[in-house]
Parts: sequence; C-alpha cells; structure tokens
Amino acid sequence: MTAQVVVEKKKLKNPPFKLHYLGDRVLRQPAKRVAKVDQSIRHLAEQMLQTMYSSDGIGLAAPQVGVHKQIIVIDCEPDNPDNPPLILINPVIKNFGQTLCDAQEGCLSIPGVYLDVQRPDEIEVAYKDENGRPKTLRAKELLSRVIQHEMDHLKGIMFVDRVDNSLALTEQLKKHGFSNQAVKPIT
Repeated sequence: MTAQVVVEKKKLKNPPFKLHYLGDRVLRQPAKRVAKVDQSIRHLAEQMLQTMYSSDGIGLAAPQVGVHKQIIVIDCEPDNPDNPPLILINPVIKNFGQTLCDAQEGCLSIPGVYLDVQRPDEIEVAYKDENGRPKTLRAKELLSRVIQHEMDHLKGIMFVDRVDNSLALTEQLKKHGFSNQAVKPIT
C-alpha cells in the first residue's frame, strides 16, 4: 500500500484553508494526537500543502488552519518539483543537538514579521508518515528549525514567544499591525 500525498507545487487562487493570524485564540490551543492515519488525514495533509504553497510557506501546522490535530507539512524546497514534501503526524523530538544557533524566522500566521530565534541546530524527531508508518528523522539547520517551529504550533506556541529582543519584537509587530498583547513569552 503506497498511499502518497501528491500535490502540485503551485499557488491556488482559492486555497482550501484560510490561515489564522497572531491574536486568534485558535493558535493557542494545543493540538490533539491523531488516533488513526487514514484517507481523511491524507486529504487534510494535501489541503494543508496546497494552502502552504499558495501562501509561499515552507511549513504549516494544522492549528494554523484551525484544525486541532498533530499534523505538520514541510517543504524547504518549494521551487524544486523533485523534492517531495514532508508530512509529520504526531511528531515527537527524541534528541536535541548541543549547538544552539540564532536565525531569522517568519510565520504564515504573522505575515511580514521576521525576527531572530535561538534553537538547537540539530534534532532527531519520531513521527508517523502519511501511511501511518513510524519513522525517525535526523534534521539539521533549516529543516531542524522548521520542524521545531511547526511543532511549537502544535503546543500553542508562536515563534514570537521565543524572541529575546523585545525592542525589535515590539517594533516589528506594530509595523505589521499585530498587538504585543498576543505574545506569550517563554521563560
């Protein structure tokens, strides 16, 4: 059985889902584990990918489209048709690398805002694929960062909650019409 999620990497005029934005309570609710990976879950992943590509994203978590399930879709090479997207269901980070690195992050739920966030440079993540098969993946650099960013969404955490530079954070949020009140700093 090779039920694969195949989506053309293109922008749709009317993507299947509307994105939720910083300040929307939906983004702060923890997602529930997926009990059974079936055709409805594959269809959800397909629609999430279409929404992600339509918004020029490289990662999307189900809560960002108002679905409280532990599913994330990632494609660090959206312009490469030969690179298949990654679908992670019920992801769990098993190991974090020792090296921390700062890099700029953005989010489809906070358009226009890009700020530095410190995260481990390498992780090992266990998850189920779109066929429900258990997998383990070692991810470095950009892929590691995107997985951690999207997994935060599953816990109701936004990347702005992890920004240390509060001056830059306030400035960027204000510039793009978001409220500082929507940030929940992680201590």
